[in-house]
Amino acid sequence: MKIDVVMLTKNSEYILRRCLSSIYRNIPVNNLIVIDGFSKDNTVKILEEFNEKYGNLRLIRDGGTRARAREIGIENVETEWFMFVDSDVVLCRGWFDKARKHTGSGVGAVWGVNVDIIPNFRSRAFYKLALRVAKESFKIRGGLHDTLILHDAVKGIKIPPYLHIFEDAYVIKWIRNRGYRVRICEDVYCLHYKPPENWYWRAAVSVAKAEVKCGLAYSGLYRYALYYPFFSAYWLIHNLQRIKNAMQSG
Repeated sequence: MKIDVVMLTKNSEYILRRCLSSIYRNIPVNNLIVIDGFSKDNTVKILEEFNEKYGNLRLIRDGGTRARAREIGIENVETEWFMFVDSDVVLCRGWFDKARKHTGSGVGAVWGVNVDIIPNFRSRAFYKLALRVAKESFKIRGGLHDTLILHDAVKGIKIPPYLHIFEDAYVIKWIRNRGYRVRICEDVYCLHYKPPENWYWRAAVSVAKAEVKCGLAYSGLYRYALYYPFFSAYWLIHNLQRIKNAMQSG
Protein backbone atom coordinates (compact mmCIF):
# COMPACT_ATOMS: atom_id res chain seq x y z
CA MET A 1 0.00 0.00 0.00
CA LYS A 2 1.34 3.41 -1.02
CA ILE A 3 0.22 6.65 0.57
CA ASP A 4 0.44 10.35 -0.23
CA VAL A 5 2.52 12.44 2.13
CA VAL A 6 1.66 16.10 2.74
CA MET A 7 4.26 18.55 4.00
CA LEU A 8 4.14 22.29 4.69
CA THR A 9 7.33 24.28 4.16
CA LYS A 10 8.57 27.83 4.51
CA ASN A 11 12.28 28.52 4.83
CA SER A 12 12.66 24.95 6.04
CA GLU A 13 16.20 24.14 4.92
CA TYR A 14 17.48 23.62 8.49
CA ILE A 15 16.71 19.91 8.80
CA LEU A 16 14.84 19.33 5.52
CA ARG A 17 17.27 16.90 3.89
CA ARG A 18 17.23 14.61 6.93
CA CYS A 19 13.45 14.88 7.10
CA LEU A 20 12.94 13.96 3.43
CA SER A 21 15.45 11.11 3.64
CA SER A 22 13.60 9.65 6.63
CA ILE A 23 10.28 9.90 4.74
CA TYR A 24 11.51 8.06 1.66
CA ARG A 25 13.33 5.51 3.82
CA ASN A 26 10.35 4.67 6.04
CA ILE A 27 7.17 5.52 4.08
CA PRO A 28 5.85 3.93 0.83
CA VAL A 29 5.36 7.29 -0.87
CA ASN A 30 2.85 7.61 -3.69
CA ASN A 31 3.17 11.38 -4.03
CA LEU A 32 4.97 13.83 -1.76
CA ILE A 33 2.72 16.91 -1.82
CA VAL A 34 4.56 20.00 -0.60
CA ILE A 35 2.79 23.29 0.02
CA ASP A 36 5.48 25.94 0.23
CA GLY A 37 4.91 29.45 1.57
CA PHE A 38 7.29 31.06 -0.96
CA SER A 39 10.51 30.11 0.80
CA LYS A 40 13.49 32.42 0.30
CA ASP A 41 16.21 30.02 1.42
CA ASN A 42 17.30 26.72 -0.18
CA THR A 43 14.07 24.87 0.60
CA VAL A 44 12.86 24.66 -3.01
CA LYS A 45 16.33 23.68 -4.25
CA ILE A 46 16.42 20.78 -1.78
CA LEU A 47 12.91 19.70 -2.82
CA GLU A 48 13.97 19.73 -6.48
CA GLU A 49 16.97 17.52 -5.65
CA PHE A 50 14.67 14.89 -4.12
CA ASN A 51 12.24 15.14 -7.01
CA GLU A 52 15.07 14.42 -9.44
CA LYS A 53 15.87 11.31 -7.43
CA TYR A 54 12.35 9.98 -6.80
CA GLY A 55 10.18 11.76 -9.38
CA ASN A 56 7.00 11.90 -7.29
CA LEU A 57 7.17 15.29 -5.59
CA ARG A 58 4.42 17.82 -6.30
CA LEU A 59 5.26 21.39 -5.29
CA ILE A 60 2.40 23.83 -4.71
CA ARG A 61 3.19 27.40 -3.68
CA ASP A 62 0.71 29.36 -1.59
CA GLY A 63 1.02 32.46 0.56
CA GLY A 64 -1.88 31.78 2.92
CA THR A 65 -1.94 30.53 6.50
CA ARG A 66 -1.10 27.03 7.66
CA ALA A 67 -4.84 26.37 7.80
CA ARG A 68 -5.15 27.03 4.07
CA ALA A 69 -2.02 25.01 3.34
CA ARG A 70 -3.46 21.99 5.20
CA GLU A 71 -6.66 22.23 3.18
CA ILE A 72 -4.74 22.42 -0.10
CA GLY A 73 -2.78 19.34 0.87
CA ILE A 74 -5.92 17.37 1.73
CA GLU A 75 -7.60 18.44 -1.51
CA ASN A 76 -4.69 17.01 -3.52
CA VAL A 77 -4.54 13.62 -1.77
CA GLU A 78 -5.33 10.66 -4.03
CA THR A 79 -4.81 7.69 -1.70
CA GLU A 80 -7.14 6.08 0.87
CA TRP A 81 -4.71 6.89 3.66
CA PHE A 82 -2.27 9.79 3.68
CA MET A 83 0.19 11.30 6.07
CA PHE A 84 1.08 14.73 7.38
CA VAL A 85 4.78 15.17 8.19
CA ASP A 86 6.29 18.38 9.52
CA SER A 87 9.39 19.62 7.73
CA ASP A 88 11.51 19.72 10.90
CA VAL A 89 11.12 16.13 12.09
CA VAL A 90 13.00 12.89 11.48
CA LEU A 91 10.88 9.75 11.45
CA CYS A 92 11.85 6.66 13.40
CA ARG A 93 12.92 3.49 11.64
CA GLY A 94 10.00 1.48 10.25
CA TRP A 95 7.50 4.27 10.94
CA PHE A 96 4.82 3.16 8.49
CA ASP A 97 5.09 -0.59 9.12
CA LYS A 98 4.53 0.06 12.83
CA ALA A 99 1.80 2.69 12.39
CA ARG A 100 -0.34 0.69 9.98
CA LYS A 101 -0.81 -2.00 12.66
CA HIS A 102 -2.83 0.55 14.61
CA THR A 103 -5.29 1.19 11.78
CA GLY A 104 -8.59 -0.66 11.62
CA SER A 105 -12.33 -0.24 11.82
CA GLY A 106 -13.31 3.15 13.21
CA VAL A 107 -9.76 4.54 13.25
CA GLY A 108 -9.41 7.90 11.51
CA ALA A 109 -5.88 8.85 12.48
CA VAL A 110 -2.71 7.34 13.91
CA TRP A 111 -0.27 9.70 15.59
CA GLY A 112 3.39 9.08 16.25
CA VAL A 113 4.79 10.67 19.41
CA ASN A 114 6.95 13.74 18.77
CA VAL A 115 10.02 14.26 20.92
CA ASP A 116 11.47 17.78 20.98
CA ILE A 117 15.25 17.70 20.65
CA ILE A 118 16.94 20.53 22.55
CA PRO A 119 20.29 21.73 21.12
CA ASN A 120 23.36 20.86 23.20
CA PHE A 121 21.29 19.11 25.83
CA ARG A 122 21.39 15.45 26.87
CA SER A 123 19.33 14.07 29.72
CA ARG A 124 17.61 10.69 29.70
CA ALA A 125 15.33 11.70 32.57
CA PHE A 126 14.27 14.87 30.76
CA TYR A 127 13.45 13.06 27.53
CA LYS A 128 11.41 10.46 29.39
CA LEU A 129 9.42 13.36 30.83
CA ALA A 130 9.24 14.95 27.36
CA LEU A 131 7.82 11.72 25.94
CA ARG A 132 5.08 11.65 28.57
CA VAL A 133 4.34 15.34 28.09
CA ALA A 134 4.07 14.86 24.31
CA LYS A 135 1.49 12.09 24.71
CA GLU A 136 -0.56 14.03 27.25
CA SER A 137 -0.34 17.17 25.11
CA PHE A 138 -1.77 15.29 22.16
CA LYS A 139 -4.72 14.13 24.24
CA ILE A 140 -5.51 17.78 24.97
CA ARG A 141 -4.96 19.49 21.63
CA GLY A 142 -3.82 16.98 19.02
CA GLY A 143 -1.01 17.54 16.55
CA LEU A 144 0.13 16.58 13.07
CA HIS A 145 3.90 16.22 13.39
CA ASP A 146 3.80 12.66 11.99
CA THR A 147 0.22 11.53 11.53
CA LEU A 148 -1.36 8.85 9.35
CA ILE A 149 -4.90 9.89 8.38
CA LEU A 150 -7.85 8.22 6.67
CA HIS A 151 -8.74 10.50 3.77
CA ASP A 152 -12.49 10.01 4.27
CA ALA A 153 -12.14 11.28 7.85
CA VAL A 154 -11.16 14.78 6.66
CA LYS A 155 -13.01 15.14 3.36
CA GLY A 156 -14.87 18.44 3.19
CA ILE A 157 -12.99 19.95 6.12
CA LYS A 158 -12.96 23.75 6.28
CA ILE A 159 -10.32 25.01 8.68
CA PRO A 160 -10.81 28.60 9.96
CA PRO A 161 -8.34 30.58 7.81
CA TYR A 162 -7.03 32.62 10.76
CA LEU A 163 -5.57 29.48 12.38
CA HIS A 164 -1.94 29.88 11.44
CA ILE A 165 -1.22 27.73 14.49
CA PHE A 166 -3.53 25.22 16.19
CA GLU A 167 -4.83 24.30 12.75
CA ASP A 168 -3.51 20.85 13.64
CA ALA A 169 -5.71 20.84 16.76
CA TYR A 170 -8.70 21.70 14.59
CA VAL A 171 -8.00 18.78 12.23
CA ILE A 172 -7.78 16.24 15.06
CA LYS A 173 -10.93 17.64 16.67
CA TRP A 174 -12.73 17.38 13.31
CA ILE A 175 -11.76 13.70 12.97
CA ARG A 176 -12.99 12.90 16.48
CA ASN A 177 -16.23 14.83 15.99
CA ARG A 178 -16.98 12.71 12.93
CA GLY A 179 -16.94 9.62 15.13
CA TYR A 180 -13.47 8.31 14.29
CA ARG A 181 -10.94 7.16 16.85
CA VAL A 182 -7.49 8.72 17.00
CA ARG A 183 -4.76 6.32 18.09
CA ILE A 184 -1.57 7.32 19.90
CA CYS A 185 1.31 4.99 19.05
CA GLU A 186 3.95 4.54 21.72
CA ASP A 187 6.12 2.47 19.38
CA VAL A 188 6.03 5.11 16.60
CA TYR A 189 7.72 8.47 16.99
CA CYS A 190 9.58 11.32 15.35
CA LEU A 191 12.44 13.50 16.57
CA HIS A 192 11.45 17.17 16.39
CA TYR A 193 14.37 19.50 15.58
CA LYS A 194 13.12 23.05 15.99
CA PRO A 195 15.17 25.64 14.06
CA PRO A 196 17.76 27.52 16.17
CA GLU A 197 15.80 30.79 16.03
CA ASN A 198 12.92 29.06 17.84
CA TRP A 199 15.03 28.86 20.97
CA TYR A 200 15.09 32.63 21.49
CA TRP A 201 12.66 34.64 23.60
CA ARG A 202 11.45 36.60 20.58
CA ALA A 203 10.07 33.39 19.09
CA ALA A 204 8.44 32.47 22.40
CA VAL A 205 6.69 35.86 22.56
CA SER A 206 5.53 35.47 18.97
CA VAL A 207 4.00 32.07 19.75
CA ALA A 208 2.31 33.46 22.85
CA LYS A 209 0.69 36.23 20.81
CA ALA A 210 -0.51 33.69 18.26
CA GLU A 211 -2.00 31.56 21.02
CA VAL A 212 -4.06 34.48 22.28
CA LYS A 213 -5.12 35.43 18.74
CA CYS A 214 -6.16 31.89 17.86
CA GLY A 215 -7.95 31.36 21.14
CA LEU A 216 -7.16 29.33 24.23
CA ALA A 217 -9.91 26.88 23.28
CA TYR A 218 -7.68 25.54 20.52
CA SER A 219 -4.50 25.47 22.58
CA GLY A 220 -6.14 23.80 25.57
CA LEU A 221 -3.90 25.90 27.79
CA TYR A 222 -6.41 26.03 30.63
CA ARG A 223 -6.53 22.23 30.75
CA TYR A 224 -2.74 22.06 31.02
CA ALA A 225 -2.91 24.30 34.09
CA LEU A 226 -5.82 22.49 35.74
CA TYR A 227 -5.16 18.83 35.08
CA TYR A 228 -1.50 18.27 34.26
CA PRO A 229 0.78 19.81 36.92
CA PHE A 230 3.85 17.97 35.65
CA PHE A 231 3.68 20.19 32.56
CA SER A 232 5.02 22.96 34.80
CA ALA A 233 8.21 21.00 35.51
CA TYR A 234 8.66 20.27 31.83
CA TRP A 235 8.09 23.92 30.89
CA LEU A 236 10.61 25.10 33.50
CA ILE A 237 13.36 22.70 32.40
CA HIS A 238 12.62 23.38 28.74
CA ASN A 239 12.82 27.17 29.07
CA LEU A 240 15.82 27.24 31.39
CA GLN A 241 17.68 25.30 28.74
CA ARG A 242 16.42 27.77 26.11
CA ILE A 243 17.86 30.67 28.14
CA LYS A 244 21.18 28.85 28.57
CA ASN A 245 21.45 28.15 24.83
CA ALA A 246 20.63 31.77 23.99
CA MET A 247 23.32 33.04 26.38
CA GLN A 248 25.92 30.65 24.95
CA SER A 249 25.16 31.75 21.39
CA GLY A 250 25.37 35.42 22.35
